[in-house]
Amino acid sequence: MELWGRMLWTLLSGPGRRGGTWGWAFSSWQPHSPLAGLSSATELVRHWTGVFEKRGIPEARESSEYIVAHVLGAKTELVEWVLEEVARRSHTVGVQGSPLILEVGCGSGAISLSLLSELPQSRVIAVDKEAAAISLTRENAQRLQLQDRIWIVPLDVTLEGSWTHLLPWGPVDLVISNPPYVFHQDMEQLAPEIRSYEDPEALDGGEEGMDVITHILTLAPQLLKDFGSIYLEVDPRHPELVSSWLQSHPDLYLHLVAVRRDFCGRPRFLHIQQSGP
Repeated sequence: MELWGRMLWTLLSGPGRRGGTWGWAFSSWQPHSPLAGLSSATELVRHWTGVFEKRGIPEARESSEYIVAHVLGAKTELVEWVLEEVARRSHTVGVQGSPLILEVGCGSGAISLSLLSELPQSRVIAVDKEAAAISLTRENAQRLQLQDRIWIVPLDVTLEGSWTHLLPWGPVDLVISNPPYVFHQDMEQLAPEIRSYEDPEALDGGEEGMDVITHILTLAPQLLKDFGSIYLEVDPRHPELVSSWLQSHPDLYLHLVAVRRDFCGRPRFLHIQQSGP
């Protein structure tokens, strides 16, 4: 199995969040099974979402997207986009494939460790407020022998205070996050297994799903290099909301420069760039 496959297998079959419940999905995939007749990634995602929901697996849609991305030899949308950005910046501003990356809300460490694996000269600062997430990310980094290039820090980004203590390696090139972004009014509509399995604070983004997002956007300029970038996974309603919020905070010098869609065609990923005063 290729590096991405080995890494994803490790993250999905290990203990803790998103761990231990997905391994069967890989072994149940057969290239010549009826699933091979599905004509698009969207249909594959829809199929696996249904299967996961029947089996009571939390985050059924998100899980199916990771599985389909792996089977198709792809990376997650967010990781792939960051890799493209690093390649572009290596030609324009001299990052040269060795960026310093901050991930806010690292969870199991899947995004951070994916980037470290794909970018051998990179370094990552991974933060999360949950002790279990910090422990799991550290464990996964050791399993993948990436612990020397990642600094894992317990931190709640919603608390008042400066992030400057995260800069022993200097300003960061990229900030990346899959933050809590569910609209508060939508929390009750989540599947029961998700509400019972996940900490509500890891999902609930406040009235408009923007609470943690705005904290990240407010604090990121303290940490970013000139013309640094922020990549966020969000709700499909957020591109317009984030754009409006940024326009109302011109002192941050942040601009929404691109929006990408997920497998199902929904606008879910944002690229925000700092322009400098």
